[in-house]
Amino acid sequence: MKQSRLVTFLNLFAFLFPGLLVSTAQGQEEGGTPPAPPSNLVVADHPMDGGEKIDLIWELSPDKEDMVASYTVWRSRSAEEIEDEIETRKQKYITKKKNEASENVLGADWRKLIPDLTPEQRGVVKDARQKAAELAERDFTVDENSDDILFLSLDALPLGSTKYTANNLKSHESYLFMVTAMGHDFSQSEGAKTTTAISPTMQWVDGTWTASGGRRWLSIILLIFCGSVLLWILIARSGKPIKVRKIAGLEAIDEAVGRATEMGRSILYVPGIQDMNDIQTIASMTVLSHVSKTAAEYDAKIEVPTARSLVMTVARETVQASYLAAGKPDAYNQDLIYYVTNEQFGYVAYLSGMMVREKPAACFYMGAFFAESLILAETGNHIGAIQIAGTAMPAQLPFFVAACDYTLIGEEYFAASAYLSGSPEDLGSLKGQDMCKIMVAVLMLIGVSMLTLASMMGSESAMGTRFETWTEFLKSIILT
Repeated sequence: MKQSRLVTFLNLFAFLFPGLLVSTAQGQEEGGTPPAPPSNLVVADHPMDGGEKIDLIWELSPDKEDMVASYTVWRSRSAEEIEDEIETRKQKYITKKKNEASENVLGADWRKLIPDLTPEQRGVVKDARQKAAELAERDFTVDENSDDILFLSLDALPLGSTKYTANNLKSHESYLFMVTAMGHDFSQSEGAKTTTAISPTMQWVDGTWTASGGRRWLSIILLIFCGSVLLWILIARSGKPIKVRKIAGLEAIDEAVGRATEMGRSILYVPGIQDMNDIQTIASMTVLSHVSKTAAEYDAKIEVPTARSLVMTVARETVQASYLAAGKPDAYNQDLIYYVTNEQFGYVAYLSGMMVREKPAACFYMGAFFAESLILAETGNHIGAIQIAGTAMPAQLPFFVAACDYTLIGEEYFAASAYLSGSPEDLGSLKGQDMCKIMVAVLMLIGVSMLTLASMMGSESAMGTRFETWTEFLKSIILT
């Protein structure tokens, strides 16, 4: 029901008149007798963690269970958190007083009446709320040394709890802690507080050991993988032969270089279009070293146009070292290793034109390629060159496989350094990684088998639930 303008102004006058103001003092409801507090609170930095946990231990309240319902753990607030808490309480207090002003002017149903007020009545309500806000901001007080301001509640623990680990703390920030007992009537006991601040510290090793997380599982997997690689390196150094299956593309390097020598034509080597920060370009330099050394031994001309200036510099150093190792440093010509452009299709246009004009007898495409892969491979196929490609780009592999004579696919490309060098370190590392892959494959098969069994048994059965738990553990912890 709408109030008349006269009643509205009378209510406003009664509200604004100081003698009729309701006191702003906030009384605290009287509760029951609070229980006795816990005692002997001891805190310590959590061992082997990332610097975000503190362990708490205390003795229970001497009161019986009929007096104690639970325990509450608190930590000290930082200066910024204290300011935020005081400001939050202040704004809540101001909002409360503004709502009381609206209620005094319009009645208990003031929220429902707001849409139907005239502009003049809205002005009256606005003035009342503004006056209430000014009075509330002036009268607001808070005890900044009270526990509910200085401490922040972390968790409520069930009856009988004597231990707790505070999580998500900031490393090297100092904290005080407090534990209180809560009665069944929600009355809080005095707090058992720490007298000395403690800071969580990051440890060298995160030793959290849980079925759902932690770093110990990671350390075990890391030790197994690294141990496997080191073991096979030691085996290779001992003189025991390490068998590596033949890779057709790398075996054909001598054939391709020999063909170019017999035909009196050049060798084209394309190291991809990415810079030296790409792992595929780094692997390409390893293959280039072997190709250029073979070319030096056969007195063949090798040309390396690059799409990055840094790749050009590295390629020059690589080829020069290969010619030196072959005993023909005078045959090295750095002008055959040059920078073209870093614009993708401008680079490809140059290569295509050069291939059509000079008709190299052998073309090597080793590195990261994108849309230009098919253009290069088709051009090389058109001029009748023997082509050997290698890349780890899955989308480009079909084009190279279709148009080139030999293609190094993914892992074969990265294994080229070990395959070509034959050094014990490279071969042992390659073998050790293969052992790790076998172990991962076995774990995957175990996980698939357990998930199949869980599906057959159903999640309602205890064994099916257990299989699902083990599968989730393998997927989320061991294989992640």
